[in-house]
Amino acid sequence: MNQLVALLSTDNRILMGALCAILAALLLVALLSAMGNRRRQREAEQRAFESDLRLSELIRLQAEMQGRLSVIGDGLATRQSELNQVVNQRLDGMTHRIGATITEQTRSTHENLRLLQERLAVIDAAQNNIQTLAKDVVGLQAILSNKQTRGAFGQGRMEAIVADGLPTGAFSFQATLSNGLRPDCTIRMPNGAPPLVIDAKFPLEAWNAYHDAAAPEARRAAGQQFRRDLEGHIRDISEKYLITGETQDMAFLFVPSESIFADIHEHFESVVQKAQRAHVVIVSPSLLMLSIQVIQAVLKDQRMREQAHLIQGEVALLMEDLGRLDDRTRKLQVHFLAAQKDVEMILTSSDKLNRRGGRIEALELEAPPGAVAPDVPPSAAKSVESRTGLLKLRVVDEE
Repeated sequence: MNQLVALLSTDNRILMGALCAILAALLLVALLSAMGNRRRQREAEQRAFESDLRLSELIRLQAEMQGRLSVIGDGLATRQSELNQVVNQRLDGMTHRIGATITEQTRSTHENLRLLQERLAVIDAAQNNIQTLAKDVVGLQAILSNKQTRGAFGQGRMEAIVADGLPTGAFSFQATLSNGLRPDCTIRMPNGAPPLVIDAKFPLEAWNAYHDAAAPEARRAAGQQFRRDLEGHIRDISEKYLITGETQDMAFLFVPSESIFADIHEHFESVVQKAQRAHVVIVSPSLLMLSIQVIQAVLKDQRMREQAHLIQGEVALLMEDLGRLDDRTRKLQVHFLAAQKDVEMILTSSDKLNRRGGRIEALELEAPPGAVAPDVPPSAAKSVESRTGLLKLRVVDEE
């Protein structure tokens, strides 16, 4: 029994120790939880304080922004008012100009109608010449039916383009080369470069046969014949007119029609490539005119470079004249300053005379004997008796 009581006592002690340990652990957990709650509360208070600071800063910034927006709005309103005023002024001016333009246009319309009536009368008279013109067209067709005259027509068109675009002396027609051949045109290049050769002969007859062929096989055969003729002509130009050191390494083959030029590039591209490899460029009237304008610009630039020393000399003389003009202007300025000073002295004297005349006109009486105005020296006072002897004038000299 005693052993059982002892065992029960031991178990109670162990149980009590365990309970004490559990209570101590619970107290420690509660203490830590309270400390954590206080720390979280302090952090929350700190965050709330920082949020208040940020909110106040945002409110201040918003107030500043509202002030700036108000200033900007006032500026925009002022600018809008000024802009409206300027727009109204310009609209008024434009309305006035439009009215004047309409009036002028009406007057011009009436004048044009009068001129139109006169021209209609001229057209009525010119209708009588239509038959003559038809006869001339028939003659032109007769000319174009001849191969030689047709070649002369293409050459004449080329010569007209060259003569209109270049000054006299910058080109020559039918000039003889060292091999005895005479190209249709040679254009002198600047800086002593060899001349550029232009050939106006074109196998127009073969082209007309190709163009007029209706059947596919006939058209194919005519196209092959035209290709052979054109390639042979290109080869002749390359062999006869491209002379090293005497002519440019490139020559122009002039085609007298824009439509023929376009068809060649569309249907005979291989011929165009062969011409480029042979240093022969096929050109239409517009391309020849453009090339002539480029050459004209180059020649003009060369002439300007040749005359550069003359221009520099003229500029130097101009600067000398400008220097002399500056010296004479400065001397004239000195004379004007001296004259201005003399005029100022004359005006000073005139003011003095006006003041003295005013005093004389006012008839200022002289003071009693022995009494002199404090601001006027005794020696400066002059007495002038009147005819009655009763009044005296006092004249005061003021410098």
